[in-house]
Amino acid sequence: MKIDIETKYKVLDVVSKSKISNQRSIADKTKFSLGKVNYVVNQLIEVGFLKFENFKNSENKKNYVYILTPSGLSEKIKITQSFIERKEQEYIELKAEIEALKAEKKSEI
Repeated sequence: MKIDIETKYKVLDVVSKSKISNQRSIADKTKFSLGKVNYVVNQLIEVGFLKFENFKNSENKKNYVYILTPSGLSEKIKITQSFIERKEQEYIELKAEIEALKAEKKSEI
């Protein structure tokens, strides 16, 4: 199963903005199911965009954090640019549609 670009972006964004220590936190912040987050996180780790690291100096060895790798950061930047371009195109199309509807409304009056 391929991860869609928005899902990948949201997970990478959440991880990059805060020190997330578990998948439940990612699920809460993204509003995705825990199962979906588990699948996405494992895929992002497998391709090298995320890594999972223990705090070696911590007394509680259960402390860990998800970290964006350099390739993960590059992917997030690429996705962000693509997302911006797509949203700008949607805006242009929506603006044109609104103008057409306004013109149609004026011609009916």
